[in-house]
Amino acid sequence: MRSEIKRESLNIRNTSDGQEIFDNVRKKYVVLTPEELVRQRIILYLANVKNYPVNLMNVEVGMKLNNMQKRCDILIYNRNRNPLLMVECKAENIKISQNIFDQLSRYNLIFKVPYLVATNGDDTYCCKVDFENRSYEFLKEIPEYEAIANQ
Repeated sequence: MRSEIKRESLNIRNTSDGQEIFDNVRKKYVVLTPEELVRQRIILYLANVKNYPVNLMNVEVGMKLNNMQKRCDILIYNRNRNPLLMVECKAENIKISQNIFDQLSRYNLIFKVPYLVATNGDDTYCCKVDFENRSYEFLKEIPEYEAIANQ
């Protein structure tokens, strides 16, 4: 699936230090990197197209994994504040591979979310995790928030 959010619809500004992009989750401008561009596109897509509440999103959520500090790009919660969906963003020139889903799976040892998403802005993959069978199933698209909010 391809992202429907184009660069032109993002709030980007030039500063003396380079370009910045407005992050609707953190409510501030951040340095515009290739990965940040992808992150902001998927945030707008999830909010505007799939109706995920921005106030239930967190960006760059820290965690400790094997005594190493890591961060997941986007973590979305249900209304009970239980983790629901995790997104890993890569720059547009990075191909989405099994390694990225392995990374998401490692992070999911901590968060235990039922839905995982990997995107580079052009290619986006979503899967539903089956914890009982230790597997996951790829979906044709990211589900609407209301369709999964009660999980």
